[in-house]
This record gives sequence, C-alpha cells and structure tokens, in this order.
Amino acid sequence: MMPTDALHGEERLLRHPFPPVWDEACTALILGSFPSARSRAEGFFYGHPQNRFWAVLAAVWEEETPRTVPEKRTFLLAHHLALWDAAFSCEIEGSADSAIRRVTPTDLSPILGGAPIAHVFANGTAAYRLYERYQRRLTGIGAIRLPSTSPANAAWSAARLTEAWRAVRGNE
Repeated sequence: MMPTDALHGEERLLRHPFPPVWDEACTALILGSFPSARSRAEGFFYGHPQNRFWAVLAAVWEEETPRTVPEKRTFLLAHHLALWDAAFSCEIEGSADSAIRRVTPTDLSPILGGAPIAHVFANGTAAYRLYERYQRRLTGIGAIRLPSTSPANAAWSAARLTEAWRAVRGNE
C-alpha cells in the first residue's frame, strides 16, 4: 500500500514542490535538505513559523524580516543569495531530516552554470551531508555547514544562530 499523506506522518516518495530562487547575480547558494511538511503546504522555503531562517538572515543584514513570498525572494536576490535544497525527491515521514531516505539530489547545474556562485552554505548537518554525498564532486565547491535554523535545533539561540550565519555576508 502506498501512503498518501506525509503531512500526517505517513511515508511516501515526494518530489520537491517548488523551484529554486536565483538569478544571474547570485554569488552564494544556500542549501536546505528538503522542504518540511509545512513548507510543502505553504509552497515556499522555510514556511514553518517557528523556523528561524528568515529572521536570522534579516538579523545578519540588520533588516526587517521578510514575511511574504515576494518579500523573501526580493530579500534573497538583493543579497545575491540563491536558495535551493539538496534533495529533489525522497521518502520522508513528516518533516524530520532524520526521516529522509531514497534521495534523488537536485540538479545544481542550472544555478552554477547561470550565476557566479563562489560559496555554498548548508543549512544544517542533513543538508551538508546530502550535498557532500551527491553534489560536491560534481560542483567542485566545498560547502560551509551552518547550524540548522530549524526549531528542532533548540540548543542554538537566535543570537547564536545569527552570529554563525554572518558567514553568508562574506559572499558580498
């Protein structure tokens, strides 16, 4: 029997539901692992209200936190940041990175061929491991592993996350 609803804890093979954010001026690529159930439902990256991704990036640049999808896209591109995930499809139960299995990696070649990406940042250990396993040998760019902005990473305060994530400003 094929499970039908990952939002309710059942496992199934899922494809990434939305495209990456990037343009020809991006100099850094931030990779997550795979969208959470909430992000899949919202239709955009880091859609869970407790995920600190958008607040941390805004704090790094000392700007207001973008709220809408257009504001988030504008924020990323204004800072020359591309955003995508390491997994294009996978089996996952719920949203936990530890539940990701049977991965098909994303194809990073359109971004890397269309923008002068000099830095790759991984949002957490799972994104870093997926990138290292499937994509680094193809890209030739080492990734910098940053602490996850997920609410599951409660050991890191917002201030501590912001300090660690200041590394993304080095791409400017």
